[in-house]
Amino acid sequence: MCGIVGYVGKKKVVPVIIEGLRRLEYRGYDSAGIAVGHPGSEKLDLRRAAGKLSKLEDVLREHPLDGTFGIGHTRWATHGRPTEENAHPHRDCTGRIVVVHNGIVENYLELKRELTAQGHKFVTETDTEIIAHLIEQVQKDAEAAGKPVPLESAVRAAVKRLTGAFALGVLSSAEPDKIVAARFGPPVIIGVGEGESFVASDVPGILHHTRNVYFLADGDLAILTPAGVKLTDFDGNAIERELTRIQWDPIQAEKGGYKHFMLKEIWEQPRAVTDTTLGRVSLDSGKVFLGEMDIADEELARAASISIAACGTSWHAGLTGKYMIERLARLPVDVDYASEYRYRDPIAGKDTLGLLITQSGETADTLAAQREMKALGSKTVAICNVVGAMVAREAHGAIYTHAGPEIGVASTKAFTSQLVALFLLAMKLGQLRGHLDKAQSIALIEELSRLPVKIEDALRGCTAQCEELAKEFSTARDFLYLGRGIHFPIALEGALKLKEISYIHAEGYPAGEMKHGPNALIDETLPVVVLATRDEADPASKLRYEKTLSNIQEVTARSGRVIAIATEGDTTIGGLVEHVIAIPPAPELLVPLVEIVPLQLLAYYIAVRRGCDVDQPRNLAKSVTVE
Repeated sequence: MCGIVGYVGKKKVVPVIIEGLRRLEYRGYDSAGIAVGHPGSEKLDLRRAAGKLSKLEDVLREHPLDGTFGIGHTRWATHGRPTEENAHPHRDCTGRIVVVHNGIVENYLELKRELTAQGHKFVTETDTEIIAHLIEQVQKDAEAAGKPVPLESAVRAAVKRLTGAFALGVLSSAEPDKIVAARFGPPVIIGVGEGESFVASDVPGILHHTRNVYFLADGDLAILTPAGVKLTDFDGNAIERELTRIQWDPIQAEKGGYKHFMLKEIWEQPRAVTDTTLGRVSLDSGKVFLGEMDIADEELARAASISIAACGTSWHAGLTGKYMIERLARLPVDVDYASEYRYRDPIAGKDTLGLLITQSGETADTLAAQREMKALGSKTVAICNVVGAMVAREAHGAIYTHAGPEIGVASTKAFTSQLVALFLLAMKLGQLRGHLDKAQSIALIEELSRLPVKIEDALRGCTAQCEELAKEFSTARDFLYLGRGIHFPIALEGALKLKEISYIHAEGYPAGEMKHGPNALIDETLPVVVLATRDEADPASKLRYEKTLSNIQEVTARSGRVIAIATEGDTTIGGLVEHVIAIPPAPELLVPLVEIVPLQLLAYYIAVRRGCDVDQPRNLAKSVTVE
């Protein structure tokens, strides 16, 4: 979950690394550090600081660095407190080797005891420090045997001793203009330029310098020099990985005049929906084209059930997708938290289609669930935003969302693009299973094509109102979000957005369950956000709406303060509630993509009003690459 950036080449190394770390600070911001070297120096120079990257920049202004190669790190603490002492990079006893690390070394205490017995002195509480000492010991043993080894060989020997998950960047002053990187778990991206090479834990960290990258797989090791990149496995065997051309425009990763990345990404949702749909539907034939699938249509049609695994916001997308798939394809769907999937002894096999949903494609729990599904005999499909990410490489098919880089920790456009991908999958399965004919398919595609404009209208229509509501409700201690049917997962997502960026306790609940507990919470201080849209053409939606009105009356009868998300033109609901946020009408299965917009905006403006760090909420990281 930490940010790593390394560079070797012609440019001034410190600005390249600091700029890259700034673009990756969403991955970790408890502390930061940098190490640089240049030929002729016996040691590597380090600067570290507790807190956000700006603290490290202050240190560098007072104590500048320069060199020809280097590596930097922003940390999200797993082992050891977030202090300057525990900040990366970490050194060996000699000061000639430094390591940055993303992940967890599970056997670090065992290794630390062994290395301490061999005379090594440790100065931090982290698991990472043992890696530097382990590499030092490998080289020391090799020299004592009269067979000295280069840095990459020492790293290979060291990683074989590690248990857990790790992404590593290693430097040695004895071997200038070289970086060794290794992956087993968390992502590692290698950038290739003209006379320069880069390593990073995510694409935005190097996107301003190169779009040509290798995505390392588990068990890969890379040796970076100005002359190029060499890839091997942990045994030293040469390997080949496909060089990927990143299509994101670097400008997409900038704020573009918005105060926060989150607000920018909320406003990018119309484009994200368009880009996820582009090239995947035909208005002439009504057909859906999913993308990179190694599963034949006949095999998809034979699936007896679908098992979805995801985390956080992606799990809410999965819950929403369950309603889409079951309604359009008449196929039963289970939705699991990826972190729980392996622990419930899941029932799956060749007749089960596994569906993994993850923005980054590197979420550790989701990858573990995918591997369990495959071990049970299931084919898997990934819904992912990052081309070439691990989850997509290990899947039998990938539906890329093409939402562009999402920098804010609280997911917004990734969520809506995941919903589009799930809707397209639901349509495809419905067509293959004979539950959607051509006319029905064309009608659904027409509605899908109207969504970007409706989301744009919702953004323009709701922003000022949500900003005003934030003034009134930013001091609330608790929020309750209610929804029925497909709107229940949207209530969960609205509550998650509020709690993760404003630190207000919020809970999403099925509206029909109010009598089974939540009514006890309601008083005149409790804001209750109710999803009360309706689709006049859908009988089930009309029934849901009527039942939701009854739930609203339960709340108002107990003096709860209701904020209703309702359909434009609804003249009934205004007389029942304190506040109404109106959104454009949309079909029952697609309106979640519109009604999430005011929930995102409300959370954003409340967080801003409370002075919270919207893009980097405390204790959270964008991509959870350790379990």
